[in-house]
Amino acid sequence: MKTQYYTASSLDGFIATEDHSLDWLMQLGDPEETRYPEFFAEVGALVMGARTYEWMLKHAIFPEAGEPAPWPYAQPCWVMTSNRLPEIPGADIRFASGDIRKVHAEMAAAANGKNIWVVGGGELAGSFHDAGLLDEIIVQVCPVTLGKGQPLFPRRIAIPPMKLTDVRRYGVFVELRYDIDKS
Repeated sequence: MKTQYYTASSLDGFIATEDHSLDWLMQLGDPEETRYPEFFAEVGALVMGARTYEWMLKHAIFPEAGEPAPWPYAQPCWVMTSNRLPEIPGADIRFASGDIRKVHAEMAAAANGKNIWVVGGGELAGSFHDAGLLDEIIVQVCPVTLGKGQPLFPRRIAIPPMKLTDVRRYGVFVELRYDIDKS
């Protein structure tokens, strides 16, 4: 089992605009044409921050224009938040706050040997890193620059550096995989 931060980033290192928009990403292609399906098949539990969850509610589940869509994940999903957020009927969503290690232990038990996906954002992934729980960062770099916005990973990892384990091209995306040295 690995705890993996899998995300897309602009070339200049942002996962969303300042106002948390992903419109720049949605124009670039179909995730099914990348290694996402293979990655997702190995996911047993997910975790996301409140802003990621709210973005999904607004743009995917209950879009302002268009038909509502079902929650896209069958796996249990934790949402890290200190606020009360809307629930989605029938979805296995667990709201949590506090010690990330305790939440990680619950996710690992629920994942049943499969991987844990840190969906986003960067600060949440950084919290997993700070607790020594992050094993891998997988980034699909996109051919756009945002100038500013929500950073990919607002932490310094310099000594020892991450270990590049794979590089692949998928259409306009370049996927980079890095292992985190926990020693």
